[in-house]
Amino acid sequence: MLRRAVIVEAVRSPFGKGREGGALNHLHPVDLFAHTLRALIDKAKIEPERIDDLIAGCVIQVGEQAANIARQAWLAAGLPESVPAVTLDRKCGSAQQALDFAAQGVIAGAYDLVVAGGVEMMSRVPMRSNRIGKDYLGPMFHARYPEGLVHQGISAELIAARWQLSRDAMDRYSFRSHQRAAAAEQRGALAREIVAINGNARDEGIRPDTTLERLGQLKTAFDDEAIAKRFPEIHWSVTAGNSSQISDGATALLIAEESVAAKLGLRARAVISHFAVVGDDPILMLSGPIPATKKLLARAGLKIDQVDRFEVNEAFASVVLAWLKETGADPEKVNVDGGAIALGHPVGASGGRLMMSLLRGLEESGGRRGLMTMCEAGGMANATLIERLG
Repeated sequence: MLRRAVIVEAVRSPFGKGREGGALNHLHPVDLFAHTLRALIDKAKIEPERIDDLIAGCVIQVGEQAANIARQAWLAAGLPESVPAVTLDRKCGSAQQALDFAAQGVIAGAYDLVVAGGVEMMSRVPMRSNRIGKDYLGPMFHARYPEGLVHQGISAELIAARWQLSRDAMDRYSFRSHQRAAAAEQRGALAREIVAINGNARDEGIRPDTTLERLGQLKTAFDDEAIAKRFPEIHWSVTAGNSSQISDGATALLIAEESVAAKLGLRARAVISHFAVVGDDPILMLSGPIPATKKLLARAGLKIDQVDRFEVNEAFASVVLAWLKETGADPEKVNVDGGAIALGHPVGASGGRLMMSLLRGLEESGGRRGLMTMCEAGGMANATLIERLG
């Protein structure tokens, strides 16, 4: 029998600003994820002991996010001790990879029901804190890349230079993200997937009142004299306004084998049908969604215009604009309800949010196929294809 992995249900926390005073900053990361997991089980109306595994993404696995946070959160939520859990790190694609592994496990017969998602509390466990002041690369890596890697912001600048993307184009794209996210919030689309956490029920980063003029007045964020000498092609155009937001958040999705879902009376919303993961230039770093998309489409035997909705993570505006130039996708099908520039980017959890946005977009539009892709530190990317059911 052909086994198919289907998405049954999905929930997420609101995304809070990833800094002291942010809407979720007072919560322990385990508790944030626990609230989200409990909400998923309650919403799906499933007996939790039926779950075979929990697979979760978390990037900065140190301090309050250490020692397999997925297991801690499952237990903190009061869920059965008999259900195991694992935490993985594929950088910004961690929750997407968790989702892919969950679906692949279902297809392979290892699981019938599995929860996938992720968590990141960037306000309490800052980026790079897991390095604890040590050289995390080692002599052999340094020998291969003697000039060193660069900050992702520099990679975003390199992409802007290579694909000839202007500051104005990036600011206009960022303005679009906020406007579309605000419109989605206003029509109640985001509320359908968000579970309130201690009274917080909305994404804190959406700025419906931002303007192109305000975005244009922001200073560039990554200017560096040494980098300018190394990469003279950079024209310094990346700002906080055309970059993703540092955020706190958690996501969770219930994945089932299609026939099992039917037996349990669970509504199968979409089939997770194809997967791709690639490595790319670790210095350019953020260009991976381009080859990942091409690889996925080739595996599925599809052309870009046969896909109805796309979610391309807005790590930086330049990433999405370069992807659009290379793929020729219709911009009106991409990030229809805004993206990480407006909604925020809790790195270990974002893949779950992208999948929810993709699924919602297909259900609202009546589209059939949706593709999501995410750039990742180190020059990697995931791509996932789903087909809406019903």
